[in-house]
Amino acid sequence: MLTEFENYLTLNNIYMWTNLGVLPFWLMLISFPNSKITQIFTNSIILPLVFSTIYIYVFYQIVLLNDSLIDIFKLYIGLEDLYMVFSSEKFLLIFWVHFLTLNIFLGSWVSRDAFKNNISKKLTFVPLVLLYFSGPLGLVFYWFLRVFYAKRLSFFD
Repeated sequence: MLTEFENYLTLNNIYMWTNLGVLPFWLMLISFPNSKITQIFTNSIILPLVFSTIYIYVFYQIVLLNDSLIDIFKLYIGLEDLYMVFSSEKFLLIFWVHFLTLNIFLGSWVSRDAFKNNISKKLTFVPLVLLYFSGPLGLVFYWFLRVFYAKRLSFFD
């Protein structure tokens, strides 16, 4: 049974399920960010544990199949080397899971910060959608919204 499950965990299936699996959490953050269920699932350690398990599994597959771990550090040398690292499906999937994890963490922080600063969920809709598609753009949009709506400028929290 474990072998059948492992055969099901192809890179394409992991990619598909992580993309589909993160959507309900984003919908919770956008629709009812301050509910108890959102606090339990999105603002707790549950989601990072799930994504870290996926991350570790894909990393295990890289080690198991003797792919070079040193190659991952070549991404800092130049764009050509970054392209080479991303040409490996396993490394690309690791970075995609990394991206999804950081974006949902950022979305969770924006949701909590908006609640703390009494910013309505209607106003945070656009930054959260932008965070889902492009993390830094959504964060900057939220920061400007926070500066103008909350009437305070803070470089740290």
